[in-house]
Amino acid sequence: MAKTLFDTKIDIVDLEFPNKGVGYFGEENKKVTVKNTIPGQTVIADVKKKRKNFEGRLRSIEKKAEYEIEPACKNFGLCGGCTYQNISYEQELEFKKNVVLKLLDNAGLTDYEYCGIKPSPSITAYRNKMEFSFGDDGLDGNLCLGMRKRESNYEVVTADCCNIVNEDVCKALSTVLEYFRGTDEQFYHRMRHTGSLRHLLVRRGHFTGEMIINLVTTSELKTDLKPLVDNLLALELEGKIVGISHIVNDGVADVVKADKMNILYGQDFIMDKCLGLNFKISTFSFFQTNSAGAEVLYSTVKEFAGTSNDKIIFDLYCGTGTITQLLSENAKKVIGIEIVEEAVEAAKINTELNGIKNCEFIAGDVLNMVDQLEDKPDTIILDPPREGINPKAIEKIIKFDAETLVYVSCKASSLAKDLLLFEEGGYKVRKICSVDMFPRTYHVETVVLLSKGEVDSKKIRVEFSLEDMDMSEFQDGATYPQIKEYVLEHTGLKVSNLYISQIKRKCGIGVGKNYNLPKSEDSRQPQCPQEKEKAIREAFKYFGMI
Repeated sequence: MAKTLFDTKIDIVDLEFPNKGVGYFGEENKKVTVKNTIPGQTVIADVKKKRKNFEGRLRSIEKKAEYEIEPACKNFGLCGGCTYQNISYEQELEFKKNVVLKLLDNAGLTDYEYCGIKPSPSITAYRNKMEFSFGDDGLDGNLCLGMRKRESNYEVVTADCCNIVNEDVCKALSTVLEYFRGTDEQFYHRMRHTGSLRHLLVRRGHFTGEMIINLVTTSELKTDLKPLVDNLLALELEGKIVGISHIVNDGVADVVKADKMNILYGQDFIMDKCLGLNFKISTFSFFQTNSAGAEVLYSTVKEFAGTSNDKIIFDLYCGTGTITQLLSENAKKVIGIEIVEEAVEAAKINTELNGIKNCEFIAGDVLNMVDQLEDKPDTIILDPPREGINPKAIEKIIKFDAETLVYVSCKASSLAKDLLLFEEGGYKVRKICSVDMFPRTYHVETVVLLSKGEVDSKKIRVEFSLEDMDMSEFQDGATYPQIKEYVLEHTGLKVSNLYISQIKRKCGIGVGKNYNLPKSEDSRQPQCPQEKEKAIREAFKYFGMI
Protein backbone atom coordinates (compact mmCIF):
# COMPACT_ATOMS: atom_id res chain seq x y z
CA MET A 1 0.00 0.00 0.00
CA ALA A 2 1.72 3.15 -1.19
CA LYS A 3 -1.05 5.66 -0.81
CA THR A 4 -2.68 6.90 2.37
CA LEU A 5 -6.09 5.53 3.35
CA PHE A 6 -7.87 8.60 4.67
CA ASP A 7 -10.54 8.57 7.38
CA THR A 8 -10.15 4.89 8.24
CA LYS A 9 -12.27 3.60 11.11
CA ILE A 10 -10.25 1.53 13.60
CA ASP A 11 -11.21 -0.24 16.82
CA ILE A 12 -8.26 -0.05 19.26
CA VAL A 13 -7.83 -3.41 21.02
CA ASP A 14 -4.32 -3.36 22.50
CA LEU A 15 -1.42 -1.13 23.50
CA GLU A 16 2.23 -1.19 22.42
CA PHE A 17 5.32 0.66 23.58
CA PRO A 18 5.62 3.54 23.88
CA ASN A 19 2.08 4.98 23.52
CA LYS A 20 0.64 3.30 20.44
CA GLY A 21 -2.83 1.83 20.32
CA VAL A 22 -3.18 -1.32 18.19
CA GLY A 23 -6.06 -1.99 15.84
CA TYR A 24 -6.88 -3.86 12.61
CA PHE A 25 -8.32 -2.65 9.32
CA GLY A 26 -9.38 -3.85 5.88
CA GLU A 27 -10.64 -7.20 4.66
CA GLU A 28 -7.27 -8.75 5.42
CA ASN A 29 -7.44 -7.50 9.02
CA LYS A 30 -4.03 -5.83 8.88
CA LYS A 31 -2.42 -4.56 12.05
CA VAL A 32 -2.04 -0.79 12.46
CA THR A 33 -0.69 1.35 15.32
CA VAL A 34 -2.10 4.76 16.20
CA LYS A 35 -0.29 7.07 18.66
CA ASN A 36 -2.17 8.56 21.61
CA THR A 37 -5.00 6.02 21.59
CA ILE A 38 -6.04 3.41 24.17
CA PRO A 39 -7.84 0.05 24.04
CA GLY A 40 -11.61 0.35 23.84
CA GLN A 41 -11.62 3.47 21.67
CA THR A 42 -12.95 3.63 18.14
CA VAL A 43 -10.92 6.18 16.16
CA ILE A 44 -10.71 7.75 12.73
CA ALA A 45 -7.17 7.78 11.36
CA ASP A 46 -5.23 8.19 8.12
CA VAL A 47 -3.37 4.93 7.53
CA LYS A 48 -0.07 4.70 5.68
CA LYS A 49 2.49 1.93 5.31
CA LYS A 50 5.94 2.74 6.73
CA ARG A 51 8.53 0.10 5.90
CA LYS A 52 6.79 -3.17 6.82
CA ASN A 53 4.30 -1.69 9.28
CA PHE A 54 1.07 0.30 9.04
CA GLU A 55 0.80 3.49 11.05
CA GLY A 56 -2.24 5.65 11.55
CA ARG A 57 -2.35 9.40 12.13
CA LEU A 58 -5.16 10.13 14.57
CA ARG A 59 -7.87 12.42 13.23
CA SER A 60 -10.63 12.03 15.79
CA ILE A 61 -11.99 9.74 18.49
CA GLU A 62 -15.38 8.43 17.41
CA LYS A 63 -16.09 6.48 20.58
CA LYS A 64 -14.40 6.72 23.98
CA ALA A 65 -13.37 3.70 26.03
CA GLU A 66 -15.84 2.81 28.77
CA TYR A 67 -13.28 3.46 31.50
CA GLU A 68 -12.31 6.98 30.38
CA ILE A 69 -12.77 9.86 32.83
CA GLU A 70 -12.95 13.63 32.50
CA PRO A 71 -9.39 14.98 31.97
CA ALA A 72 -7.98 16.97 34.86
CA CYS A 73 -6.36 19.46 32.47
CA LYS A 74 -8.30 21.68 30.06
CA ASN A 75 -5.53 21.34 27.46
CA PHE A 76 -5.48 17.53 27.39
CA GLY A 77 -5.59 16.18 23.85
CA LEU A 78 -4.23 19.44 22.49
CA CYS A 79 -1.03 19.62 24.56
CA GLY A 80 1.73 17.19 23.63
CA GLY A 81 2.87 16.78 27.25
CA CYS A 82 0.54 14.34 29.02
CA THR A 83 -0.80 11.05 27.65
CA TYR A 84 -3.13 9.71 30.34
CA GLN A 85 -5.13 12.57 31.86
CA ASN A 86 -8.31 10.80 30.65
CA ILE A 87 -7.98 7.58 32.66
CA SER A 88 -7.67 6.69 36.33
CA TYR A 89 -4.18 6.43 37.78
CA GLU A 90 -4.80 2.76 38.55
CA GLN A 91 -5.54 2.11 34.88
CA GLU A 92 -2.46 4.08 33.85
CA LEU A 93 -0.25 1.91 36.08
CA GLU A 94 -1.81 -1.22 34.59
CA PHE A 95 -1.05 0.01 31.06
CA LYS A 96 2.55 0.79 31.93
CA LYS A 97 3.09 -2.54 33.65
CA ASN A 98 1.65 -4.51 30.76
CA VAL A 99 3.62 -2.63 28.10
CA VAL A 100 6.92 -3.27 29.91
CA LEU A 101 6.16 -6.95 30.47
CA LYS A 102 5.06 -7.45 26.87
CA LEU A 103 8.34 -5.98 25.58
CA LEU A 104 10.38 -8.23 27.84
CA ASP A 105 8.32 -11.30 26.97
CA ASN A 106 8.59 -10.67 23.23
CA ALA A 107 12.36 -10.51 23.71
CA GLY A 108 12.24 -13.96 25.30
CA LEU A 109 12.77 -12.76 28.88
CA THR A 110 10.22 -14.65 30.96
CA ASP A 111 11.98 -16.42 33.81
CA TYR A 112 12.23 -13.84 36.62
CA GLU A 113 10.34 -12.48 39.60
CA TYR A 114 8.21 -9.48 38.73
CA CYS A 115 7.78 -7.25 41.77
CA GLY A 116 4.96 -5.12 40.35
CA ILE A 117 4.87 -1.40 39.65
CA LYS A 118 5.38 1.18 42.39
CA PRO A 119 3.24 4.33 42.06
CA SER A 120 4.49 7.88 42.31
CA PRO A 121 3.81 9.49 45.73
CA SER A 122 1.93 12.22 43.82
CA ILE A 123 0.41 12.51 40.35
CA THR A 124 0.03 16.30 40.41
CA ALA A 125 2.60 19.08 40.92
CA TYR A 126 5.37 16.49 40.97
CA ARG A 127 7.78 17.83 38.35
CA ASN A 128 10.74 19.86 39.63
CA LYS A 129 11.90 20.90 36.17
CA MET A 130 10.04 22.11 33.07
CA GLU A 131 11.22 23.38 29.71
CA PHE A 132 8.58 25.54 28.03
CA SER A 133 8.73 26.75 24.43
CA PHE A 134 7.71 30.08 22.92
CA GLY A 135 5.56 29.87 19.82
CA ASP A 136 2.09 30.71 18.53
CA ASP A 137 -1.25 28.94 18.66
CA GLY A 138 -1.60 28.87 14.87
CA LEU A 139 -0.37 30.57 11.71
CA ASP A 140 0.33 34.20 12.66
CA GLY A 141 -1.49 33.56 15.94
CA ASN A 142 -0.98 34.91 19.45
CA LEU A 143 2.35 34.57 21.24
CA CYS A 144 2.22 31.49 23.47
CA LEU A 145 4.50 29.92 26.06
CA GLY A 146 4.09 26.30 27.03
CA MET A 147 4.20 22.85 25.40
CA ARG A 148 4.18 21.85 21.74
CA LYS A 149 0.82 20.75 20.42
CA ARG A 150 0.40 17.09 19.62
CA GLU A 151 1.66 16.26 16.13
CA SER A 152 3.05 19.77 15.69
CA ASN A 153 6.60 21.06 15.55
CA TYR A 154 5.69 24.71 15.83
CA GLU A 155 2.33 25.45 17.40
CA VAL A 156 2.32 25.84 21.18
CA VAL A 157 -0.30 25.46 23.90
CA THR A 158 0.10 27.94 26.75
CA ALA A 159 0.67 25.90 29.92
CA ASP A 160 -0.55 28.43 32.48
CA CYS A 161 -2.63 25.76 34.24
CA CYS A 162 -0.36 22.73 33.92
CA ASN A 163 -1.25 20.38 36.80
CA ILE A 164 1.96 18.32 36.85
CA VAL A 165 3.95 21.32 38.13
CA ASN A 166 3.57 23.44 41.23
CA GLU A 167 1.36 26.52 40.88
CA ASP A 168 4.46 28.68 41.47
CA VAL A 169 5.78 27.53 38.07
CA CYS A 170 2.51 28.43 36.34
CA LYS A 171 2.57 31.90 37.92
CA ALA A 172 6.11 32.47 36.68
CA LEU A 173 5.16 31.31 33.17
CA SER A 174 2.12 33.62 33.03
CA THR A 175 4.20 36.58 34.19
CA VAL A 176 6.87 36.01 31.53
CA LEU A 177 4.29 35.56 28.77
CA GLU A 178 2.30 38.64 29.77
CA TYR A 179 5.47 40.72 29.80
CA PHE A 180 6.57 39.76 26.29
CA ARG A 181 3.07 40.10 24.84
CA GLY A 182 3.51 43.77 25.70
CA THR A 183 6.68 44.05 23.59
CA ASP A 184 7.62 43.70 19.92
CA GLU A 185 9.63 40.52 20.55
CA GLN A 186 8.72 37.46 18.46
CA PHE A 187 9.28 33.78 19.07
CA TYR A 188 12.26 32.15 17.38
CA HIS A 189 11.04 30.43 14.21
CA ARG A 190 13.13 27.32 13.70
CA MET A 191 12.81 27.24 9.92
CA ARG A 192 13.14 30.94 9.19
CA HIS A 193 15.67 31.59 11.97
CA THR A 194 13.86 34.78 12.90
CA GLY A 195 12.65 36.08 16.26
CA SER A 196 14.34 36.09 19.65
CA LEU A 197 12.21 34.22 22.25
CA ARG A 198 13.10 30.52 22.56
CA HIS A 199 12.46 28.81 25.91
CA LEU A 200 11.67 29.22 29.59
CA LEU A 201 13.46 26.75 31.87
CA VAL A 202 12.17 26.56 35.45
CA ARG A 203 13.51 24.40 38.30
CA ARG A 204 11.77 24.20 41.66
CA GLY A 205 12.91 22.16 44.65
CA HIS A 206 10.13 19.79 45.66
CA PHE A 207 11.14 19.70 49.31
CA THR A 208 12.67 23.19 49.62
CA GLY A 209 10.41 25.32 47.39
CA GLU A 210 13.47 27.10 45.97
CA MET A 211 13.01 28.16 42.34
CA ILE A 212 15.29 29.40 39.55
CA ILE A 213 13.88 30.92 36.36
CA ASN A 214 15.90 30.89 33.14
CA LEU A 215 14.82 32.86 30.07
CA VAL A 216 16.39 31.52 26.86
CA THR A 217 16.61 33.87 23.85
CA THR A 218 18.83 34.62 20.90
CA SER A 219 21.28 37.50 21.05
CA GLU A 220 18.76 39.51 19.00
CA LEU A 221 16.66 40.26 22.12
CA LYS A 222 16.27 44.04 22.51
CA THR A 223 13.85 44.29 25.45
CA ASP A 224 15.02 45.42 28.86
CA LEU A 225 14.63 42.53 31.30
CA LYS A 226 14.80 44.46 34.58
CA PRO A 227 11.02 45.16 34.70
CA LEU A 228 10.42 41.42 34.11
CA VAL A 229 12.70 40.57 37.03
CA ASP A 230 10.80 43.01 39.25
CA ASN A 231 7.45 41.48 38.17
CA LEU A 232 8.66 37.97 38.98
CA LEU A 233 10.03 38.93 42.39
CA ALA A 234 6.71 40.61 43.23
CA LEU A 235 4.75 37.36 42.82
CA GLU A 236 3.07 35.79 45.84
CA LEU A 237 4.40 32.25 45.86
CA GLU A 238 4.28 29.15 48.01
CA GLY A 239 8.05 28.84 47.63
CA LYS A 240 10.75 31.40 46.87
CA ILE A 241 12.60 32.57 43.76
CA VAL A 242 16.34 32.30 44.48
CA GLY A 243 17.66 33.04 41.00
CA ILE A 244 16.72 34.54 37.63
CA SER A 245 19.01 34.18 34.60
CA HIS A 246 19.10 35.19 30.94
CA ILE A 247 20.57 32.48 28.71
CA VAL A 248 21.68 33.37 25.18
CA ASN A 249 21.45 30.58 22.61
CA ASP A 250 22.12 31.34 18.93
CA GLY A 251 22.30 27.71 17.88
CA VAL A 252 20.01 26.25 15.22
CA ALA A 253 18.94 23.14 17.17
CA ASP A 254 15.76 23.33 19.24
CA VAL A 255 17.46 22.55 22.55
CA VAL A 256 18.11 24.49 25.73
CA LYS A 257 21.81 25.30 25.86
CA ALA A 258 23.88 28.32 26.78
CA ASP A 259 26.28 30.25 24.56
CA LYS A 260 26.28 32.82 27.35
CA MET A 261 24.50 33.05 30.71
CA ASN A 262 23.82 36.23 32.67
CA ILE A 263 22.51 36.04 36.24
CA LEU A 264 19.93 38.79 36.62
CA TYR A 265 19.09 38.02 40.24
CA GLY A 266 20.42 35.74 42.97
CA GLN A 267 22.07 32.45 41.96
CA ASP A 268 21.99 29.77 39.27
CA PHE A 269 21.12 26.80 41.48
CA ILE A 270 18.53 25.43 43.90
CA MET A 271 18.87 23.06 46.83
CA ASP A 272 16.73 19.96 47.21
CA LYS A 273 16.77 16.70 49.14
CA CYS A 274 16.61 12.97 48.47
CA LEU A 275 16.47 10.30 51.18
CA GLY A 276 18.00 12.61 53.78
CA LEU A 277 20.84 13.92 51.59
CA ASN A 278 21.19 17.48 50.29
CA PHE A 279 21.77 18.24 46.62
CA LYS A 280 22.86 21.40 44.85
CA ILE A 281 21.09 21.46 41.48
CA SER A 282 22.24 23.99 38.90
CA THR A 283 20.43 25.07 35.74
CA PHE A 284 21.80 22.26 33.58
CA SER A 285 22.41 19.58 36.24
CA PHE A 286 20.76 16.19 35.81
CA PHE A 287 18.40 15.41 38.64
CA GLN A 288 15.33 13.21 38.54
CA THR A 289 12.34 15.40 37.62
CA ASN A 290 10.15 13.75 40.28
CA SER A 291 11.91 14.27 43.61
CA ALA A 292 9.47 12.26 45.75
CA GLY A 293 9.36 9.56 43.08
CA ALA A 294 13.16 9.48 43.03
CA GLU A 295 13.10 8.40 46.67
CA VAL A 296 10.96 5.41 45.67
CA LEU A 297 13.22 4.63 42.70
CA TYR A 298 16.49 4.87 44.60
CA SER A 299 15.13 2.91 47.55
CA THR A 300 14.38 0.12 45.08
CA VAL A 301 17.93 0.35 43.69
CA LYS A 302 19.35 0.14 47.22
CA GLU A 303 17.18 -2.88 47.99
CA PHE A 304 18.35 -4.70 44.85
CA ALA A 305 22.00 -3.76 45.45
CA GLY A 306 22.04 -5.23 48.97
CA THR A 307 23.33 -3.88 52.27
CA SER A 308 26.80 -5.35 52.69
CA ASN A 309 29.21 -2.69 54.04
CA ASP A 310 32.36 -4.10 52.47
CA LYS A 311 31.34 -3.87 48.82
CA ILE A 312 33.02 -2.00 46.00
CA ILE A 313 30.33 -0.52 43.78
CA PHE A 314 30.60 0.99 40.29
CA ASP A 315 27.91 3.53 39.38
CA LEU A 316 28.14 3.87 35.61
CA TYR A 317 26.33 6.76 33.92
CA CYS A 318 26.17 8.34 37.39
CA GLY A 319 25.02 11.85 36.40
CA THR A 320 25.41 14.16 39.40
CA GLY A 321 26.08 11.16 41.63
CA THR A 322 22.71 10.81 43.35
CA ILE A 323 22.72 7.01 43.38
CA THR A 324 26.45 6.97 44.07
CA GLN A 325 26.02 8.89 47.30
CA LEU A 326 22.89 7.04 48.40
CA LEU A 327 24.72 3.71 48.10
CA SER A 328 27.84 4.94 49.88
CA GLU A 329 26.53 4.09 53.36
CA ASN A 330 26.32 0.43 52.34
CA ALA A 331 29.66 0.20 50.58
CA LYS A 332 33.39 0.22 51.17
CA LYS A 333 33.90 2.37 48.06
CA VAL A 334 31.70 3.71 45.24
CA ILE A 335 33.12 4.87 41.89
CA GLY A 336 30.91 6.91 39.55
CA ILE A 337 31.56 7.52 35.83
CA GLU A 338 29.76 10.21 33.84
CA ILE A 339 30.51 11.68 30.40
CA VAL A 340 29.27 15.20 31.26
CA GLU A 341 32.08 17.02 33.07
CA GLU A 342 29.74 19.58 34.65
CA ALA A 343 27.74 16.74 36.20
CA VAL A 344 30.90 15.22 37.67
CA GLU A 345 31.90 18.54 39.21
CA ALA A 346 28.38 18.84 40.68
CA ALA A 347 28.67 15.31 42.06
CA LYS A 348 31.92 16.19 43.82
CA ILE A 349 30.35 19.32 45.35
CA ASN A 350 27.31 17.38 46.57
CA THR A 351 29.53 14.69 48.08
CA GLU A 352 31.41 17.32 50.07
CA LEU A 353 28.11 18.92 51.05
CA ASN A 354 26.92 15.63 52.55
CA GLY A 355 30.24 14.78 54.20
CA ILE A 356 30.68 11.55 52.21
CA LYS A 357 34.27 10.30 51.99
CA ASN A 358 34.08 6.98 50.12
CA CYS A 359 32.90 8.21 46.68
CA GLU A 360 35.13 8.80 43.66
CA PHE A 361 33.92 10.40 40.41
CA ILE A 362 35.50 10.13 36.96
CA ALA A 363 34.57 12.24 33.92
CA GLY A 364 34.50 10.33 30.64
CA ASP A 365 32.66 7.91 28.37
CA VAL A 366 31.88 4.62 30.10
CA LEU A 367 33.06 2.72 27.01
CA ASN A 368 36.56 4.16 27.40
CA MET A 369 36.87 4.78 31.13
CA VAL A 370 36.04 1.27 32.36
CA ASP A 371 39.39 0.13 30.93
CA GLN A 372 41.16 2.42 33.41
CA LEU A 373 39.45 1.07 36.51
CA GLU A 374 41.71 -1.14 38.63
CA ASP A 375 39.23 -2.01 41.37
CA LYS A 376 37.14 -5.17 41.05
CA PRO A 377 33.48 -4.36 41.69
CA ASP A 378 31.10 -6.52 43.68
CA THR A 379 28.08 -4.62 42.33
CA ILE A 380 27.63 -2.46 39.25
CA ILE A 381 24.82 0.10 38.92
CA LEU A 382 23.77 0.97 35.36
CA ASP A 383 21.59 4.00 34.67
CA PRO A 384 22.25 4.75 30.98
CA PRO A 385 20.61 7.24 28.61
CA ARG A 386 17.35 6.32 26.85
CA GLU A 387 19.12 4.58 23.96
CA GLY A 388 20.69 2.08 26.36
CA ILE A 389 24.27 0.82 26.60
CA ASN A 390 26.77 0.50 23.76
CA PRO A 391 27.18 -3.28 23.08
CA LYS A 392 30.97 -2.90 23.28
CA ALA A 393 30.56 -1.31 26.72
CA ILE A 394 28.35 -4.25 27.77
CA GLU A 395 31.16 -6.63 26.80
CA LYS A 396 33.58 -4.73 29.03
CA ILE A 397 31.09 -4.56 31.91
CA ILE A 398 30.57 -8.32 31.75
CA LYS A 399 34.34 -8.87 31.96
CA PHE A 400 34.42 -7.21 35.40
CA ASP A 401 32.65 -10.37 36.58
CA ALA A 402 30.66 -8.52 39.25
CA GLU A 403 28.35 -10.74 41.26
CA THR A 404 25.43 -8.33 40.95
CA LEU A 405 24.20 -5.81 38.37
CA VAL A 406 21.36 -3.34 38.94
CA TYR A 407 20.06 -1.81 35.70
CA VAL A 408 17.87 1.32 35.88
CA SER A 409 16.10 2.08 32.61
CA CYS A 410 13.76 4.84 31.42
CA LYS A 411 13.08 3.11 28.09
CA ALA A 412 11.90 -0.50 28.22
CA SER A 413 12.71 -1.29 24.56
CA SER A 414 16.40 -0.41 25.09
CA LEU A 415 16.34 -2.36 28.35
CA ALA A 416 15.06 -5.55 26.70
CA LYS A 417 17.80 -5.39 24.05
CA ASP A 418 20.55 -4.89 26.63
CA LEU A 419 19.29 -7.60 29.01
CA LEU A 420 19.58 -10.21 26.25
CA LEU A 421 23.25 -9.31 25.83
CA PHE A 422 23.88 -9.58 29.57
CA GLU A 423 22.19 -12.99 29.68
CA GLU A 424 24.34 -14.16 26.78
CA GLY A 425 27.32 -13.03 28.86
CA GLY A 426 26.47 -15.27 31.79
CA TYR A 427 24.10 -13.11 33.86
CA LYS A 428 20.57 -14.06 34.86
CA VAL A 429 17.68 -11.65 35.31
CA ARG A 430 16.41 -12.27 38.85
CA LYS A 431 13.99 -9.48 39.72
CA ILE A 432 12.25 -6.68 37.84
CA CYS A 433 10.34 -3.79 39.37
CA SER A 434 8.66 -0.89 37.58
CA VAL A 435 8.61 2.55 39.22
CA ASP A 436 6.32 5.28 37.93
CA MET A 437 8.34 8.47 37.88
CA PHE A 438 6.25 10.25 35.25
CA PRO A 439 2.52 10.15 36.08
CA ARG A 440 0.09 11.09 33.31
CA THR A 441 2.70 10.34 30.64
CA TYR A 442 3.61 7.04 28.96
CA HIS A 443 7.14 7.02 30.45
CA VAL A 444 8.06 4.61 33.25
CA GLU A 445 11.28 3.54 34.96
CA THR A 446 12.26 -0.11 35.30
CA VAL A 447 14.76 -1.51 37.80
CA VAL A 448 16.34 -4.91 37.10
CA LEU A 449 18.45 -7.13 39.34
CA LEU A 450 20.88 -9.44 37.54
CA SER A 451 23.31 -11.85 39.10
CA LYS A 452 25.75 -14.46 37.91
CA GLY A 453 24.06 -17.56 36.56
CA GLU A 454 24.42 -20.99 38.08
CA VAL A 455 27.04 -21.69 35.44
CA ASP A 456 29.93 -19.26 35.08
CA SER A 457 30.07 -17.04 32.02
CA LYS A 458 32.97 -19.17 30.80
CA LYS A 459 30.57 -21.63 29.22
CA ILE A 460 31.38 -25.32 28.80
CA ARG A 461 29.93 -27.09 25.76
CA VAL A 462 28.68 -30.60 26.48
CA GLU A 463 27.56 -32.92 23.67
CA PHE A 464 24.73 -35.30 24.50
CA SER A 465 21.67 -36.90 22.94
CA LEU A 466 18.26 -36.12 24.31
CA GLU A 467 17.16 -39.64 23.43
CA ASP A 468 19.57 -41.11 25.98
CA MET A 469 18.65 -38.83 28.87
CA ASP A 470 16.78 -39.92 31.97
CA MET A 471 13.81 -37.56 31.90
CA SER A 472 12.44 -38.34 35.36
CA GLU A 473 13.93 -35.07 36.68
CA PHE A 474 11.70 -33.06 34.38
CA GLN A 475 8.39 -34.04 35.95
CA ASP A 476 7.75 -30.40 36.82
CA GLY A 477 8.49 -29.23 33.30
CA ALA A 478 11.46 -28.33 31.10
CA THR A 479 12.95 -24.89 30.61
CA TYR A 480 12.33 -22.79 27.50
CA PRO A 481 15.88 -23.43 26.15
CA GLN A 482 15.41 -27.20 26.65
CA ILE A 483 12.14 -27.13 24.73
CA LYS A 484 13.70 -25.07 21.95
CA GLU A 485 16.65 -27.48 21.73
CA TYR A 486 14.40 -30.56 21.58
CA VAL A 487 12.23 -29.05 18.82
CA LEU A 488 15.25 -27.98 16.78
CA GLU A 489 16.98 -31.37 17.12
CA HIS A 490 13.91 -33.43 16.19
CA THR A 491 12.19 -31.21 13.60
CA GLY A 492 14.71 -28.61 12.48
CA LEU A 493 12.25 -25.88 13.48
CA LYS A 494 13.12 -22.80 15.54
CA VAL A 495 10.45 -21.73 18.03
CA SER A 496 10.25 -18.57 20.17
CA ASN A 497 9.44 -18.16 23.87
CA LEU A 498 6.21 -16.47 22.83
CA TYR A 499 5.07 -19.55 20.84
CA ILE A 500 6.00 -21.89 23.69
CA SER A 501 4.02 -19.71 26.13
CA GLN A 502 0.98 -19.79 23.81
CA ILE A 503 0.98 -23.58 23.59
CA LYS A 504 1.55 -23.84 27.34
CA ARG A 505 -1.70 -21.96 27.88
CA LYS A 506 -3.55 -24.19 25.42
CA CYS A 507 -2.35 -27.20 27.38
CA GLY A 508 -3.18 -25.69 30.76
CA ILE A 509 0.47 -25.28 31.79
CA GLY A 510 1.39 -22.22 33.88
CA VAL A 511 3.57 -19.61 32.18
CA GLY A 512 4.81 -17.75 35.27
CA LYS A 513 3.37 -14.95 37.33
CA ASN A 514 5.22 -12.25 35.41
CA TYR A 515 3.43 -12.96 32.15
CA ASN A 516 0.17 -11.07 31.55
CA LEU A 517 -2.61 -13.07 29.96
CA PRO A 518 -4.64 -11.41 27.18
CA LYS A 519 -7.74 -9.67 28.50
CA SER A 520 -9.91 -11.32 25.86
CA GLU A 521 -9.74 -14.19 23.42
CA ASP A 522 -9.92 -11.65 20.62
CA SER A 523 -6.62 -9.99 21.59
CA ARG A 524 -4.37 -9.99 18.52
CA GLN A 525 -0.79 -11.23 18.70
CA PRO A 526 1.46 -13.38 16.44
CA GLN A 527 0.04 -16.88 16.59
CA CYS A 528 2.11 -20.05 16.62
CA PRO A 529 1.93 -21.83 13.22
CA GLN A 530 0.28 -25.26 13.26
CA GLU A 531 3.51 -27.06 12.33
CA LYS A 532 5.40 -25.47 15.21
CA GLU A 533 2.53 -26.04 17.64
CA LYS A 534 2.68 -29.77 16.84
CA ALA A 535 6.44 -29.82 17.44
CA ILE A 536 6.10 -27.97 20.76
CA ARG A 537 3.38 -30.36 21.93
CA GLU A 538 5.65 -33.30 21.13
CA ALA A 539 8.36 -31.71 23.27
CA PHE A 540 5.86 -31.27 26.13
CA LYS A 541 5.02 -34.97 25.89
CA TYR A 542 8.68 -35.95 25.86
CA PHE A 543 9.40 -33.92 29.00
CA GLY A 544 6.35 -35.30 30.77
CA MET A 545 4.55 -31.95 30.84
CA ILE A 546 1.35 -33.27 29.24
